[in-house]
Amino acid sequence: MITALAGGVGAARFLRGLVQVVDPAEVTVVVNTGDDDWFHGLYVCPDLDSVTYTLAGAQNAETGWGLAGETFATIDALTRYGADTWFRLGDRDLATHLVRTQLLREGATLSEATARITAAWGLAPRLLPMSDDRVATRIAVAGGELAMQEWFVREQCEPPVLGVRFDGAGAATAAPGVVDAILAAETVLICPSNPVISIGPILAVAGVRDALVARRDRVVGVSPIIAGRPVKGPADRLMGPLGIDVSCVGVAREYAEFCSTLVIDAGDASRVAEIEAVGVHAVTAETLMTDARVAAALARDTLAAVA
Repeated sequence: MITALAGGVGAARFLRGLVQVVDPAEVTVVVNTGDDDWFHGLYVCPDLDSVTYTLAGAQNAETGWGLAGETFATIDALTRYGADTWFRLGDRDLATHLVRTQLLREGATLSEATARITAAWGLAPRLLPMSDDRVATRIAVAGGELAMQEWFVREQCEPPVLGVRFDGAGAATAAPGVVDAILAAETVLICPSNPVISIGPILAVAGVRDALVARRDRVVGVSPIIAGRPVKGPADRLMGPLGIDVSCVGVAREYAEFCSTLVIDAGDASRVAEIEAVGVHAVTAETLMTDARVAAALARDTLAAVA
């Protein structure tokens, strides 16, 4: 059994490679829900949906999020009524949010709604939200706080970050199966996701970090930072202000308590000694997932790192 902790696009690409080299039915993915929010009366789970669509082979290959062949007639029509449409939901994508919202309003948990959605897409891996409780990532900027999607999408990551907190995490419990999946796994993977706003919210949920610490010798991560820059997304704009070195070494320091091995890009081989110095074994590989073949090779190398 393999359990993976995942954010959105980068994790989805890695998982697409993973299911090519192992039995997909033996994979459990614990997905960040700190980015979730309400838009136009619908509950939207960006990371869960990115992973679902990618594993189903239905993702928009150009953006990494949303569905291939998407149109936006509904969101464009909403402008007629003066609605804020900076968070653009595609017409086909709306069906997922409509179904999820209906299930939640009928009393289903987010885990139950996720199971229904992934079954409809025919996914073999099990996708679990990190929690059925609401945990919201909040970004502190000059003048107050922004919801994650406000900062990321509406403001295009421009306001300098002063702090990050996970509202509700103190009272949240891990979704059913999350802790057990970590403790029972032969290997636990930390996908190449933003360490602050993708992996951070998962770690903030009670029981998750402790379970990882207990399995540290079987936990292997993949650095999302190559040559001091994130492959995709705003990790550098979050790590730096929070005092985290924007490098594979900074990732190793953040993960050292619960992660015994870190896979870094071959171009960062000169930093292996620094990573080893913080008590994390470093393995080099090609980590820039330019296509499915590279993603599969990276998944294979990552599993081999703790074999």
